[in-house]
Amino acid sequence: MPLTVLNVAYPLAPVSQATAGGAEQVLLTLDEGLLRAGHRSLVVAAAASRVHGLLVPVQSPSVNLTEGCKHEARESFRSALNAALQRFRVDVIHMHGIDFGEYLPAFDLPVVVSLHLPLNWYSRKHLKHPPDNVSLVCVSRSQAQSRPPGMQPTQVIPNGVDLGQFRPTARKSDYVLFMGRICPEKGLHLAMHAAKRAQQKLLIAGTLFDYPDHRKYFERVVQPYLGANAAFLGAVGGRRKASLLAGAKCLLIPSQAPETSSLIAMEAMASGTPVIAWRTGALPDIVVEPKTGFLVESVCEMSDAIRHAANLSASACRREAEVRFSGEVMLGAYLALYKELARGSRMPELQAA
Repeated sequence: MPLTVLNVAYPLAPVSQATAGGAEQVLLTLDEGLLRAGHRSLVVAAAASRVHGLLVPVQSPSVNLTEGCKHEARESFRSALNAALQRFRVDVIHMHGIDFGEYLPAFDLPVVVSLHLPLNWYSRKHLKHPPDNVSLVCVSRSQAQSRPPGMQPTQVIPNGVDLGQFRPTARKSDYVLFMGRICPEKGLHLAMHAAKRAQQKLLIAGTLFDYPDHRKYFERVVQPYLGANAAFLGAVGGRRKASLLAGAKCLLIPSQAPETSSLIAMEAMASGTPVIAWRTGALPDIVVEPKTGFLVESVCEMSDAIRHAANLSASACRREAEVRFSGEVMLGAYLALYKELARGSRMPELQAA
């Protein structure tokens, strides 16, 4: 029987192919996959979002993202989510935001929460004592192993990517690539130093959200070093993203955060591009040395690895992605969970819209 799944995005990040965020890309993959499998997809997200199913748009700020703006956005999401549940008959709610507990609806419906970020970034209360109708899903075994005492995730569903969107190219171009959010914990400045030391041109693609600390980081640490050998392209998506990934000599991931997964690493491998990543979080589970890339712990090591990236096989990277990182496998696991939860749920009587 067809299901209706209501995905709920993080309030301050529009959902689109150009959004540099794993949570948003996973949501998009599920949204498109639900429709393809004959189900109905509803998405509560910022009004600037571009989704495949029915968007329930919420006016959210995109500039000056202070704590006050965050609170205002959560209130708007709470209202929009409750209104959507009054209007539509929903089988499962799937939440993706780090602050999901702030606008968790008071409906007797199954709720799936994908924990896309490091577990110690979430409210301990929401992880250890979720309501009975809430299922917590870790996105990698590495993340699940880092869970705090007393937390019991429902299951682990590893992330995956749409392999059909990414293909190796016959010839690499003359640049190395950084692609992701522009913020201190992603370590862009380390990639810039490593590329300069290796005498390689660096292309930087990603979203600069208007958080005060992100803006300050870009203006003080990144912008002064942009020029002929380091170019900032802004947010990219679709064919341009696929082309950049396929053409790069390698992808640099100098993240200083304990990454729970890395969609961009999976997409790079699907594009036949090796990955050079900091040895942190789930990245050692994704990058297979020296088959699909290198794991490093310093700018010098990253620089040296850049020089050896040309020796790695594009076809080996692609094969690894096909075996381990299929978005279809991820979709199948979530669909199985949705169906299991929906069998025991009861939708409250709808009120007139």
